[in-house]
Amino acid sequence: MKMKALVLAGGKGTRLRPITHTSAKQLIPIANKPILVYGLEALAAAGIRQVGMIVGDTAQSIREAVGDGHALGIEVTYLPQDAPLGLAHAVWTARDFLGQDPFLMFLGDNLIKDPLKPLVDRFLREQPNALLLLAPVPNPSAFGVVELAGDRIVRLIEKPKVPPSNLALVGVYLFDSEILRVIPKLKPSWRNELEITEAIQMLLDEKRRIVYQKIEQWWKDTGKKEDLLDANRFVLKEMSGDEILGDIVQSVIHGPVRIGKGTRVVKSRITGPCVIGENGLIEDAAIGPFTSIAANAKIVRTEIHHSILMEDVTLADLPRPLTDSLLGRGVQIERDNLRGGSFRMMVGDQGEIQL
Repeated sequence: MKMKALVLAGGKGTRLRPITHTSAKQLIPIANKPILVYGLEALAAAGIRQVGMIVGDTAQSIREAVGDGHALGIEVTYLPQDAPLGLAHAVWTARDFLGQDPFLMFLGDNLIKDPLKPLVDRFLREQPNALLLLAPVPNPSAFGVVELAGDRIVRLIEKPKVPPSNLALVGVYLFDSEILRVIPKLKPSWRNELEITEAIQMLLDEKRRIVYQKIEQWWKDTGKKEDLLDANRFVLKEMSGDEILGDIVQSVIHGPVRIGKGTRVVKSRITGPCVIGENGLIEDAAIGPFTSIAANAKIVRTEIHHSILMEDVTLADLPRPLTDSLLGRGVQIERDNLRGGSFRMMVGDQGEIQL
């Protein structure tokens, strides 16, 4: 029995505006790699080759980043969705691609440390109608939540006002073709979406076999700036060793640190874990820890901590540290006058700020 994958990469990312006015949220870099790529690599590592990709308004940028998938060891089929009308609607959109095969559905803006292969192996071995990945969360009202009776799922509720548990659906679902049978019976929810939780509930009500597995390591739904920064920190913490491909001049490097080709670090201090991309200039600066700086950056007389900087960012003469910030492509920030405290920002592509 072969397993396919369905990756959802069509959301608008409204909670990350202005960044997502000009960039797909699934392509925001974590440790200088797009979030989406981590998921696709995990699918390939699980032995899944055929991947359907649900795309929407940002389809072109997703296609440019992923291509046909061969570089990642997968084969990608792009599946346009007219509007983001819910996870169950995305599954229904993919029905011709999925056919009668079992599939793993993965939300493209999620980052999960747990490997997917044990989930795939269990599903193929036990052959339930659905296998759900769960994690305890501090704010279950923001997620789809399950109610358990002993070790058995008895109910699923999407974003409940009064959650029956703190166990949330984390964006990884494994299904057989029974899910396609019940989706046409769904009616739009109060959010005007076809909810996957309601489709699974229909299977439960029919006494179909729904099993679950709790996440063992970590997971982040990267829908907000704070979540992106947390995910960046988690990934960077797992780095080991240095990879210095650029030029280091009169500078101090305290690893783990990765510096790309063509980048010059002059009279600066770099404290890991952090990643700096190619063809940049770091001069009279202090960088890190938990900072990711993409290619073509120019950071001069500036201190940065716990931040994500996308391509072509220029920072010069900032009077105080830049912390907990997400800067889009082509952002330029330069000093205008001095004020007390540090800066906290989320700046969209091509933004320019004088301080």
